[in-house]
Amino acid sequence: MSQKPRTVSGMRPTGPLHLGHYFGVIKNWIALQDTEDAYFFVADWHALTSDYADPSNIGHNTEAMVLDWVSSGLDPEKCVIFRQSRIKEHAELSLLLSMITPLSWLERNPTYKEQLQQISNKDLGNAGFLCYPVLMAADILMYLPHGVPVGEDQLPHLELTREIGRRFNYLYGDLFPEPQALLTPAAKCPGLDGRKMSKSYNNGIFLSESIDEISKKIAKMYTDPARKRISDPGNPDICNLFPYHVLLSSPEEQNEIRLGCTSATLGCVECKKIFLRNLKAFLEPLHERRAALEARPGCVAEILDAGNARARKFAAATMEKARAMMGLD
Repeated sequence: MSQKPRTVSGMRPTGPLHLGHYFGVIKNWIALQDTEDAYFFVADWHALTSDYADPSNIGHNTEAMVLDWVSSGLDPEKCVIFRQSRIKEHAELSLLLSMITPLSWLERNPTYKEQLQQISNKDLGNAGFLCYPVLMAADILMYLPHGVPVGEDQLPHLELTREIGRRFNYLYGDLFPEPQALLTPAAKCPGLDGRKMSKSYNNGIFLSESIDEISKKIAKMYTDPARKRISDPGNPDICNLFPYHVLLSSPEEQNEIRLGCTSATLGCVECKKIFLRNLKAFLEPLHERRAALEARPGCVAEILDAGNARARKFAAATMEKARAMMGLD
């Protein structure tokens, strides 16, 4: 067994990944695979909590997401990439943890309340959605990790995971550690039209898109709404484009862009060209790796089969201990 500290994280297969996913999540995962015994999973059961009425895209989205992960730099030789629903122990541990989780803990979860109010186009009044945090706790605690890479919006879920783990340990004896948050820096990637980046708005820059497709989008991209003419000074701090320069341009280039924008010596068209050039340099290696993967039929299934086997072995050992401690051996 690896002597590295262990971490685990997952992502729902709900559609193609965009730059926000890369800089907000995947970039951190890529770094962790070199320092941690890292487990990364496709959270397809979690996708069903909100998309249960039409699960037809989950299989395709799973394959596309794994392609995005590996082409971005996740290495199946360095980390465990697996599919949640193929490790049945996750469901068993979730069931057992649900027996000791007070209903009030789930109902007070702020994320649950917010999504009930914000998501009006889906019926979320199901037990699976309410118990989402219990399944998430099972996903995490199963691998006895010291930490979990999360954004700030997931901190309430992680705290609930720790509470559930503490309750198990109090009732049955010490098994689960209290995983700490490995906070990922927030990556500001606004939609190209100024709204939140979303597949449904078609306003994102997706990792699998061709440069030609992206070029057409960037040509129409919103910039500084107050800058009507090239002779008007701009303000990078309210510009929709500048956050992308922060992610993809060098500090020296960012300073030059800021100076050129505020002095009206750099127009938005030229600024977009600089962004496209840097974006192309960033995406081309990803596209090359993706093309090589797609040229190998069945490669995603091979990656997941290997990862599933490694995850299942660990999960089986954890469940053997949990069953014994709960008198179910």
